Amino acid sequence: MSESFEIQAEVRVDEGKGASRRLRRLENKVPGVIYGGQQPARSISLIRKDLVKNLESEAFYTALISVQVGGDTETVILKDIQRHPAKGFPMHIDLMRVEANKAIKVHVPLHFINEEKCQGVKIGGGMIQHQATDIEVLCLPKDIPEYIEVDMLEVTVGSIVHLSDVTLPEGVTSTALALGEDHDLAIAAVIAPKGSKGGSDDEAAAAGEEG
Repeated sequence: MSESFEIQAEVRVDEGKGASRRLRRLENKVPGVIYGGQQPARSISLIRKDLVKNLESEAFYTALISVQVGGDTETVILKDIQRHPAKGFPMHIDLMRVEANKAIKVHVPLHFINEEKCQGVKIGGGMIQHQATDIEVLCLPKDIPEYIEVDMLEVTVGSIVHLSDVTLPEGVTSTALALGEDHDLAIAAVIAPKGSKGGSDDEAAAAGEEG
């Protein structure tokens, strides 16, 4: 399970683009919204420097977040974040309420391990190609993993790693695989070095089609 975070927020009364710009420019705050569950959506604002610090942690993107706002505590996950197109700082944040006994869909990052020791790289001289950096899973909030490992150790040249090759934690299922074998997408491959027999171009094309 991913670690948990606590953040402080304030109820936001003034809404609209003008009010949001004032928050960002004059108060160094980030507008946001909490939605979902059985309660109405709630407009909030967060201190920018605190939010930026949390966003530097990969775990924050899949963690259960306790938001203290207006004397209440809301348990949420980060659903979306809008950033400045040039400078990259957060401009708006969407937080979705979660219920302990209700499964939710989340995108979890992939961590590729043993790439330097990979057979296809170390012995075959190939190159690892990633077709995905995260996957969507379905699980209870308490079971959300911080990341999912993909072990590349025994992958040989010309081989493709599919979703079905990844070991998921207990209680976690792939939403794509739940749709059937046709959705067993490629997430990585080891491409043969250029100039070798059955060269990389054909393999890259095959992996790309599957991805």
